[in-house]
Amino acid sequence: MRANWTKRWRKQRACLDEFLDTKLVMLPDEQTSSEQFALLRAMPGERRLKLAELLYWSARKLKAAGVRSQHPDWPEEKVNAEVSRIFLHART
Repeated sequence: MRANWTKRWRKQRACLDEFLDTKLVMLPDEQTSSEQFALLRAMPGERRLKLAELLYWSARKLKAAGVRSQHPDWPEEKVNAEVSRIFLHART
């Protein structure tokens, strides 16, 4: 049983690695520099958490704008409900 699980896991991992290698290629100017890593590591956890929260709310606003552009006839309540649904089921 364990051998089957290991085999499946390796296959899934290979697919994920292939996806990451082909789909998420970053341009040289988009890659995180060593200076950026050093700044992030030196930053207090409280500040990193605040930045993560700001990023989250920015992503929600951007998604709401996208939903609004796809469904201009929807009321704001329905747009907000759709954004909540999307974020509820989001995966990283």
